[in-house]
Amino acid sequence: KTNIITIIMKVIVIQNRMGIGDLIIFLPYIFSISKEYNIPVSLLVRKNTRAKELLKNNPHVSEIITLDRDDKNRTGRHQGVAGILNLIQDLRKRNFTKSFTFNSSARYALITKLAGIKERYQYPLFEKKKQNIIETAKKFIYVHLNKTIESNPILNIDENKVLETKKKYKFDKEYCHILLGLGGSGPTKRVPVEKFIKFMDLISANKKCKFYLAAGKNPIEQEIINKVINSNHNANCLSLGFMDISETLPIIKNCNLAVSNDTSFSHISAALGVNTIVLMTDTPLLYGNYSTKMTPVLPEGKTNVTHDSLGKEKINPEEIYIKAKKILNL
Repeated sequence: KTNIITIIMKVIVIQNRMGIGDLIIFLPYIFSISKEYNIPVSLLVRKNTRAKELLKNNPHVSEIITLDRDDKNRTGRHQGVAGILNLIQDLRKRNFTKSFTFNSSARYALITKLAGIKERYQYPLFEKKKQNIIETAKKFIYVHLNKTIESNPILNIDENKVLETKKKYKFDKEYCHILLGLGGSGPTKRVPVEKFIKFMDLISANKKCKFYLAAGKNPIEQEIINKVINSNHNANCLSLGFMDISETLPIIKNCNLAVSNDTSFSHISAALGVNTIVLMTDTPLLYGNYSTKMTPVLPEGKTNVTHDSLGKEKINPEEIYIKAKKILNL
């Protein structure tokens, strides 16, 4: 008798950056790995990427493993030396055969090796400084899979949910439906709300509009939403502030346009196929133009932005309006 042992391929992708935006940027490269091996992959990510909601029922992802590590407070199951041992254990019991690690950390090189993963692929070690988030990922996939991947992330959601939401919130063709991403991960990324209201004035004079107000649940961003609701556009505003992501996605998908600070909503709307004007004030320009669905607006007088550009006061609502008209063919 001949004993035949079948080894089942199991692939894990490790993306340890924080936030929704970075997760979405990496999606084309993560999906390319799934397509290469014709199997869904497991994905190790941080909780604040909201991957479990964004990638629910995605055919390319079989499992979301949460990286339980809070670097700021030094807490979590995967924090510190004990955390490394816990993560090794968590991965080892799943019997992965391949790993793709989108970072240059020796920590993850050690973890994947001790987890018993035979085929391990990772960025070159100790080369984190000055890495271009997109070009480095492109090169990584090209080197290991011989594929050239375009930077156009796509989020798929249930078409029935989109149609149900269209009826529920009355997305009729009489109006132009515009998502406004009013929040931001910090005060330097939040364009003053008065500039959004000025844009609303300009576009509403040209076309009947309904506005969908997106921001965080914290008091600062709820106050921003309230300022818009208390403006002359009150009757045509819907706040998404306290909705779950699962509820907001089909609303965003139904919009004709998004105008957003450089925040999670700009990444989400573009990945949902919505033309998105991104107000770039204080982060590298690539975060606002990596997708063909993105159109950046820079501070007046600037041809580029990066960290510490501090340009939120120089965003011109009239430039937003001009670009919106062109996108909407008004």
